[in-house]
Parts: sequence; structure tokens; C-alpha cells
Amino acid sequence: MNFDVVIIGGGIVGLATALKTKEIRPDLKICLLEKENDIAKHQTGNNSGVIHSGIYYKPGSLKAQNCLNGYQKLLNFCEEHAISYRLTGKIIVATEKRELPRLEDLFVRGQANGLTKIKKLIKEELLEYEPHVNGIKGIHIPYSGIVDYIQVSHKMSEIFTQKYSGIIRTNQKVQKIEFRNEGAVLFTQNDEFTAKLVVNTAGLYSDKIAKFSMGRPELQIVPFRGEYYTLKPEKEYLVKNLIYPVPDPDFPFLGVHFTHMISGGVEAGPNAVFAFKKEGYKKTDVSVLELWESISWPGFQKVMWKYTGMGLGEYYRSFNKSAFTAALQKLVPEIVKDDLVPGNSGVRAQACDRNGKLIDDFYITETPKAINVLNAPSPAATASLSIGETIAEIIVKRF
Repeated sequence: MNFDVVIIGGGIVGLATALKTKEIRPDLKICLLEKENDIAKHQTGNNSGVIHSGIYYKPGSLKAQNCLNGYQKLLNFCEEHAISYRLTGKIIVATEKRELPRLEDLFVRGQANGLTKIKKLIKEELLEYEPHVNGIKGIHIPYSGIVDYIQVSHKMSEIFTQKYSGIIRTNQKVQKIEFRNEGAVLFTQNDEFTAKLVVNTAGLYSDKIAKFSMGRPELQIVPFRGEYYTLKPEKEYLVKNLIYPVPDPDFPFLGVHFTHMISGGVEAGPNAVFAFKKEGYKKTDVSVLELWESISWPGFQKVMWKYTGMGLGEYYRSFNKSAFTAALQKLVPEIVKDDLVPGNSGVRAQACDRNGKLIDDFYITETPKAINVLNAPSPAATASLSIGETIAEIIVKRF
């Protein structure tokens, strides 16, 4: 089967890339390959469904640019295709005085990113938004919201295949790619596909796919599992919308928070623990090969030493519900252990370089016959249509 472009990975970034490329160049023959039996089965389908505003991201970074641009594109897409979403608003809460300078930095950053409607809150104002929250000051971000990204992904798939005659093939795990003068041959467990250009949006396995076109990249994907609880229905009144902590600048994750879900219910979490398998959604999921690949990577060894204390704390909360509850009580003190029911888990593909730096921004590399998206962390779902457009513009330049 011969194509102009083959995209590897059926998450929301791959789907948005396929759709945006077809919008620009409907004449290109494009095929998207997904190893699972359906699209959006991993990072896209296992996140909290938050529509991010862009307040966290360094002004001028790819994250900031694509989040701010993708945010409006996402809302427009949902409205055009009757996909339910809600702009619930979010508060970021400082619970201790030492967090106040960081809270102020976030406010300044949000304004620099064009979020003109964000508002500083004193304690009494916090309680107007969230009557059960514990905090001394905060920020209200009216732009934040919730959506079902699986539904968004399926709509993208539908438009790509039905309107633009794009092809999506599931149950096609790419096992080998041979690059030749005229393009590339991709071998799956079932078929062979030829392409003039390969686009790698394989998420957790993007580093492995990248090896076919660029040897061993200077980044490696390390999986981190985020584990959630849900509030019992009778305690959902404790959280009206979205409640987030002030992020710790010494830790690369946001910390536990509360999220109303578009399908109903309130999610609490996640923690962030190193997973022993790239798709390790359960504590018992282990791949000896993938575990060794992670712990033998020089960059991750440095990360382990740097974050030993924090990492052990995350594992402790993973196995100790009382400790997890205590972390949530910093934001909502009335919550008790019996209010929490085990929820879903997701796995984040975190890129780590050889020097031990956890890559925070989007990271895209090019070779003559391949484009590799090697890091697309949150807010990738919110920003997906913007990221897809960015990649699409790179693709069409090749043709």
C-alpha cells in the first residue's frame, strides 16, 4: 500500500496532524497507523479531560504558543461539531505563605500569555468560588474547562476518513521501518506500507520509532503513572469546579488536584510514580525490557538521584491511601479517606535527555524522510489542533 504520508500513532496529536494536513493538501494520500484496535486508547483516553488555559507555560515557548492558539481552535471545533464542553473555571490555591511568590509569578505569566480575565483572590474570595477550599490567596482562571477528548478524537477521525478520504488502519503495530531513496517501507505484524514521508506521533513509543530514522535519539521516553481517586457522589458538593495547587518549581508535575469530569463525578489526583512499563496502568504491570531501558538511560539515572525524596513520597502515597488523602486535605480539609474510591490511571510519556533534564516543552525533530514528535506533554490535548497544524505545515513543505 503506497502513500504520500504515513502517520504512526492514533492519539489526538496524530489525528489532528492527519486532519490538518488534509485540510491544507486534500490531494495527499495519507494513512494513519494505530497498534491498538481503536484510536485514543492511551494518553488521549486516560487523562482528566481538562481544557487548559496556558497560565503555566513560559511566554514564547511552544507550549504557550500552541496552547493559546489550540485552545480557541478546540472550542471552535467542539461548537462546530456539537461536542459537549464546559468552561467551568479553575482556581489555583496557595495554602502557605511560602507559595505566595510563586502564585504571583503565575499571575504575571498568565497576563504575559494574554489571559486578561484572570483574577487575584484573597481568602474570602476563594471561598466564594469554592466554599470548602483551604487557602490564603489564589487565582481564578475563567478560561479553564472540561471536555471528552475521546469524543473529540473520534470526530477528528470521522472527518479525516469520511470528508477527506483519509485512511486509518488499526491493529497495525510498526515493528520496523526501512528508509530508502524513494521513501520508506513500514513493516507491521500484518502488512507493509510505503510512504514518501513518515510522521511519528507514537507517544510513549515515539523514541523507539525515532530510532529507525535517526539512530538513538538524545531523548528517551520515561513513563510516569498518574493514579486517581474519585469522590463518592454524596461528597461531590465539596468541589464545585477545578481546584489546583501552586505547582512546586522543583518538581516537574502539577501535584494532586480536583477536577469535575464532563461525564459526571469528581476526580482527585494524580500522583506521579515511575511506571515499570510504558503502558503500565496498574502497579503490577511490569516489562523487564522496558524497565531496564528506562533505568539504564544515563539521563534517568540522574533524575532518580535528583528527585529521590519526592519520588519516594509519590510511591508512599501510591500505596498509602491515608497519605494520598492527607495531600488532598491541604486543598479541601473536609475530605476523609472513606470519601475516596479508586479511579482510573494514566501514563505520561515524559522525555528525558542524556543529561538528566526532563523536557518541558514540545519537541519535534526532522530527518530527510521523517518527522518525529518526541515530546508532547500536557497541554497537548488542548493544543492538539494547533500542534497538528504546525506539523502539517512542515509536512506540506516536503511536497
